Amino acid sequence: MLKNKSKQKTKKSRQEINEESRELKRKRKHKGLPSGSRFNNQDNNKNKNLTNKSKDPRVGSKKPISLIIEGSNNVIKPVKQPKPAKTVLSPQQELEQLENDPKLDMLLDLVEQNSKLTKEQQTYLDSKLNRIDELMQALGYSDDDFEEQDEKKEDIVSLLKRN
Repeated sequence: MLKNKSKQKTKKSRQEINEESRELKRKRKHKGLPSGSRFNNQDNNKNKNLTNKSKDPRVGSKKPISLIIEGSNNVIKPVKQPKPAKTVLSPQQELEQLENDPKLDMLLDLVEQNSKLTKEQQTYLDSKLNRIDELMQALGYSDDDFEEQDEKKEDIVSLLKRN
């Protein structure tokens, strides 16, 4: 045991310990790459970027592909037709058009036969008949005028038959 005691290290002073720790700290601080290395060496990177731009890193065909079909150049896109402006009919023309309406005639025939109509048919019939009434009033016609015309036709027919 005496031998071990004689080999004991001498104690370092506080000042020496501080100096050693500072040196170790400096060594640790400079371990690895310097900070900001991406931006500090821009001169070297410029040369590398130029070589990378000339060589395309992508794999595959470099042939350009047209995004437009070749035959479609002649095809013209269909232009949306503007809705035709409703021509304003005179009340007389509109009345004649409603009187010649085949759907309205069919529905009136069904009503005369006492058959039931669906809601859609009934609303269509009502709306058209109301419009006819409005137009007749606007034109100054009354139901009596049409009855007189029918009687006159019958009179003419009966007169012709008699002769």
